[in-house]
Amino acid sequence: MKLDHRCFDCLLSRVALECSLCDASPELTRETVASCRELLLDLRNRPLLHPEIASAIHRRAYEALGSKDPFARLKKEGNQEALGVCRAVRPGLSTFKDFVLASIIGNTFDYGVSSHNVTGNFMEFFRQEFAAGLTIDDTPRIFEKISRVVYFTDNCGEIVFDRLLLEFLKKSGARITLAVRDAPILNDATMAEVREFGLDRYADDVTTTGCGSELGVRLDCMPPLLSGAMEDCTLVIAKGMANYESLSEYSGLPPVAFLMSVKCEPIAEEVGVPRGSKIALLRE
Repeated sequence: MKLDHRCFDCLLSRVALECSLCDASPELTRETVASCRELLLDLRNRPLLHPEIASAIHRRAYEALGSKDPFARLKKEGNQEALGVCRAVRPGLSTFKDFVLASIIGNTFDYGVSSHNVTGNFMEFFRQEFAAGLTIDDTPRIFEKISRVVYFTDNCGEIVFDRLLLEFLKKSGARITLAVRDAPILNDATMAEVREFGLDRYADDVTTTGCGSELGVRLDCMPPLLSGAMEDCTLVIAKGMANYESLSEYSGLPPVAFLMSVKCEPIAEEVGVPRGSKIALLRE
């Protein structure tokens, strides 16, 4: 997905949030936002996907702020809150659709979109969203293709529910290659969280997406293990909007199941659903 004019203010608002999380002074905040705005003006007309531009903006902010992980505290808090809810709701999940829906509700742990707020009462939110269900539900067709899966994770908090879905897939006979961010960016999960929460127990292979602090998926810098799995898999599961924004632009891929909460208007318009929808969308 290309950069939309509405993405401009959203990206810079996330830079301001990063400054706040790092307790930056007003002067440093002004300098950092100005530097990122200058870079955004330079990149916006280049032939780059939205995640590539956003990644470059966040890397510049991190460098200016002298922080490798401004979202570290929020990531830990999100994981702990998700764990509590996960334990409470796990007995009520039984079908593939149940586990997919739970993992998509987990996708709301996202600090990368200015128009989206992470809920303060996740237990109540989960119950409401689970009852509301999916706006697009391709889960029957998705389940038919799970023999060899490449699974791209997204946010912390969310990965606690990914673990449940991975466990279900594994018990259903899937061979799974799990891919996480190569280095911290926003509140996305990295290998550290995979090990901490035991997602590797339900994957045959675990790798990163490559490219360092990079949102989405770039085919040009995947590690060999991931490239090989993409060539051999029967299904790609892509969690979240950044993975959608990149993978939806590529041709010649295996079937891709986009599992996400739609949190901004440009993606809502492209998919054809209201903002706030939860979707399990299969594209072949």
